[in-house]
Amino acid sequence: MPVTDLLRRNATEHGKEVALVELNPSMEDHRKYSFKEFDLVQQTSVRPYRRQITWQVFDEKANRVANMLLERGIEKGDRVAILMFNCLEWLPIYFGILKSGAIAVPFNFRYTANEISYCADLADVSVLIFGPEFIDRIKTNADEISRNRVLIYVGDETCPCPPFAENYWNLVADYPSSDPGIKLTDEDLAAIYFSSGTTGFPKAILHPHRSLIQAAEMEAVHHKTTKDDCFLCIPPLYHTGAKFHWMGSLWTCSRAVLLKGAKPDVIVKAVSDEKCTIVWLLVPWAQDILDALDRGEIKLEDYDLDQWRLMHIGAQPVPPSLIRHWKDYFPNHQYDTNYGLSESTGPGCVHLGLENTDKVGAIGVPGYRWECKIVDESGNPVKQGDVGELCVKGPGVMLEYYHNPEATAETLRDGWLFTGDMARQDEDGLYYLVDRKKDLIVSGGENIYPVEIENFLQEYPKVKDVAVIGLPDKRLGEITGAIIEPEPDSNLTLEEIEKFCNQLARYKRPKRIIFAEVPRNATGKIEKPLLRKKYGVERLVEQENKS
Repeated sequence: MPVTDLLRRNATEHGKEVALVELNPSMEDHRKYSFKEFDLVQQTSVRPYRRQITWQVFDEKANRVANMLLERGIEKGDRVAILMFNCLEWLPIYFGILKSGAIAVPFNFRYTANEISYCADLADVSVLIFGPEFIDRIKTNADEISRNRVLIYVGDETCPCPPFAENYWNLVADYPSSDPGIKLTDEDLAAIYFSSGTTGFPKAILHPHRSLIQAAEMEAVHHKTTKDDCFLCIPPLYHTGAKFHWMGSLWTCSRAVLLKGAKPDVIVKAVSDEKCTIVWLLVPWAQDILDALDRGEIKLEDYDLDQWRLMHIGAQPVPPSLIRHWKDYFPNHQYDTNYGLSESTGPGCVHLGLENTDKVGAIGVPGYRWECKIVDESGNPVKQGDVGELCVKGPGVMLEYYHNPEATAETLRDGWLFTGDMARQDEDGLYYLVDRKKDLIVSGGENIYPVEIENFLQEYPKVKDVAVIGLPDKRLGEITGAIIEPEPDSNLTLEEIEKFCNQLARYKRPKRIIFAEVPRNATGKIEKPLLRKKYGVERLVEQENKS
């Protein structure tokens, strides 16, 4: 069945129950924000800023979006993009796109103006729905971005609609909240998500409704989610991890809280106030909470946390020491870690499992309805214990890289998804990641591609050679390190490089810059293992000396 059937079911069977809560502690008073009467959003008069909607209102809001898009000429299979920060409108817009029969295309909110334009063209986007935070970026490239597509602005009266876009609220107000009645199956196209290879150029990943249904059921099975649970969602909804973990709430018709903010006290207070039972954290956020507890800035006795039963982590390798420390403070917590790719509908094709906490360090076992194998360069299975490329197979595998048959053929073979990650399997059948074949850096859950930054830095006239590697970091897992070999007698300075790097998106800027010779082998390839060994070890020693 299509994933939209789950929303219809929840609205019919539990329409008056709360589906979503938006919590923004940085807004001290919601009363200065004006929302239209038809929005049907319940607001509270207490601080912090908080809104909530029921399953019925969620469904009705999605129907208004769907009817608006259909009236505007959107047809089954057309692409509609979303460029918004997390808010109460995000998921109803996403489901409205799906209910119209169109394909939802979430954009990374870190995209620059050029990246927005590039991805809109790559995915053949017909409509771009965006929030107030992106006005300036779109304005920079508005003529190109708006060519042959409609721009719809979702904002409020504190930030007027820009002249190059149409006002979302005015549009949806004129359309009925009844279901549009578009017939869909689980094999109809549903969503495009973006990934990148080692070159850094985005690839558009196409998924049908069956992938989304698989993600929803799998999340509920893995984490034993019930209708009584409450999921705290902090990461951005454009990310497959956040959205598909939330799908467990959709499957079980349970409440979820969208929290804006990731400070330790903010997270713990939200868990306490909203009675959250399941929380998905990135490694930096978990580390920040532990550090705040160690310093005494947070005292557990000040909060109501007895109902919090599960903390799980994904998006990057998890240090076993972090989980051991977490258990010191939360000995009764269940724990899980999830491995996945956007090509496998996000997290869960491999997961540790609630029963395997003693195996922290492993990514785990095949997820619900998934298969795994490890193969050599020829695609043949390796012996247990040997290192090879991890491959996964299951109902959440993508259909293709949109408009990229060559990359599709390389990644999908006989139904297996070749992940590009090197792994091994232990004697108990658990899988461990060993290295990343694609040479990407994972920093705070974000993928950073070294070649993209290397190519950028090579453009600076005083740079002779450059290598970008991941360096270990206690909080982020990894940080980006750039080893730069200056041109002889160029007098290249750190300040020059830092100023030049301001042209990059903030998360792509190198966090550590080292002036040194860049070693290359006889074939001209950078000897990155040597660099990782040299500077990675140095970084670890620095951290130990500071601790």
